[in-house]
Order: sequence, then structure tokens, then C-alpha cells
Amino acid sequence: MPISVLVCTMVLGLGLSATAWADTPRDGDPRIPDALPAPATESEVFDVPRPDAPSLRPESTPPAPAWTEGNALLPQPAGLAAPDRPLTPRAMFAAAHPVVQAVMAVLAGAILVTGTVLIFKAMEIVLARRRLSRSVATIRGAESLGAAARRLSGRLDPAAFMATASFEEYLRSDEALSLAGPEGLRQRVRSIVERTEAQAAARLRRGLGLLATIASTAPFVGLFGTVWGIMNAFVGISDSGTTNLAVVAPGIAEALLATAMGLLAAIPAVVLYNHFVRATASWRLALSDADAAVERLMSRDLDLRVAGRAER
Repeated sequence: MPISVLVCTMVLGLGLSATAWADTPRDGDPRIPDALPAPATESEVFDVPRPDAPSLRPESTPPAPAWTEGNALLPQPAGLAAPDRPLTPRAMFAAAHPVVQAVMAVLAGAILVTGTVLIFKAMEIVLARRRLSRSVATIRGAESLGAAARRLSGRLDPAAFMATASFEEYLRSDEALSLAGPEGLRQRVRSIVERTEAQAAARLRRGLGLLATIASTAPFVGLFGTVWGIMNAFVGISDSGTTNLAVVAPGIAEALLATAMGLLAAIPAVVLYNHFVRATASWRLALSDADAAVERLMSRDLDLRVAGRAER
């Protein structure tokens, strides 16, 4: 019995050894890979797609749209290019909408009118000041109203007219002075100098109303042109289907040119209006000095007439 068990054990062991030797891999066996695969990482484990889930691999996602120059996500239309035109004032005026061109033309005319008023009004005020200064000096240096009127004869400034017209009224009132006294003559002379002063100031203020109109309306006219131009630019943006700055900028620049021209017309007009108003007020103050000098000469002549020594 023990011998038979030992023999069975040996036979079983030899069979198992042969089976293990046959299953052992040998070099060159095509069933065996050259290297064992690395263990799967955590990211690979979670990246395994489910059979019913859509693939999120990079090759399955659609390509993102390209960024345009204006940082817009809209794709650039094929064949669309920025307009090749210079952004100079002349070029922008030529390319602007007809309504904007009309606004710019009106503002250009306002600028021209402002410059014309500046030249002629400055010359007029300078000449008026010089003439008035000489006439006031002559009136103040005269001994009587008659002497001042003779020296100022032929001059065209208001002070000279005050003196000559007052002396003529004095001569025409000779009989009235004898009958009614000097009070009526003083009132008539006062009326002459007041009307002369008012008319002269009104003539010197001519053109200032035009400056005031330009100063107050030019910015709004330019703003109207800008609004119209921007509306037209937005229509162009809608038609082109892009927000590319190179395409949008020319239309907006043309619109803003109208506002710039409005300010260019209004700012000098405001400055010139204020300057000429002050200059006119200063000139009128000097004319009131001539008025006072004429009345003093008239009062002196009346006093001398009462004394019987007035010059005629």
C-alpha cells in the first residue's frame, strides 16, 4: 500500500511538471508582448467614455471661430476689406453723406462769416476809438461851443456831430432864448446828444448779433450732422455684417468732423462777441465823455449870454 501511493504521487508530480514546462513562455513567442503596459492613471480611468455618451475628444469638437481684428467672435465675411481712403478733412468731406456735407458747408460758411466780422469789426472799432479820442480832446480844449464846432467841422465821428448839431440848435434858438429862457434849449441839446450817442452805438454793434447767432447755433448744427453721420455709419455696419474697426472708423470720423467744424465756428464767435461787446461799451463810455463836454460848453455859453458876452 505505501509503495503504490508513492508511485502514484511520483507519476502525478511528473505530469504537473511537464504541464508547467509547456506553459512557460519562451523567447520569440509571438503571443508575448515585448513590454507590459503601464498601469492606468486616474485621469485615464475617468476619461474612459461610456458607450452611450458622446465623445469629447479634441478631434470631435468643432473648430472655434477665429478672432477678428476688432476682437469680435463673428467670422469675417469672405472678400471684405477695409476701405482704402485717407482720413483727411477733404477726403472725409468728399466721402460723407450729402446731408452731412450740407451741414459742413453751412458751418464752413459760418467760419468764413466769423473771420470776416473779425477783420472789419476790429478795423471799425480801432478807427472809431482814434477819431473819438481826437474829437473829445478838441471839445475839452475849446473855449466855447462855437469854437469847438468850427474846429470839428467836416469830421464824421459822433462827437463832432454832437458839437456841430448842438451849436446849430443854439443859433436857431436865439429868439426862443430871449422869450422862454435857456431851459428849452438845454432839453433840445440833451435830446440831440442822446440820440447821436444811441445811433452811433447801434452802428458800432452791427455784426455782433451775427456772432451771437453763430456762437449759439453752430454747436447744435454740428451735432445734427454728427448724429446723421453716425446713423449712416450704423447702416453701413449693418449692410457689411462686420464690426471691424477698420471698416467702421471712416464713417464715424466723417460724422465727428461735423461736430469739430461746429465747435470751430462757435468758439471764436463766442470769444469775439464778448471782446467786441466790451470794446463797444468802452467806446460808448468815451462818447458819453464827449456828451458831457458838449453840455458843459453849452451851459457856459448860456451863462455868458446872460452876461451879454456869449460868442456866436
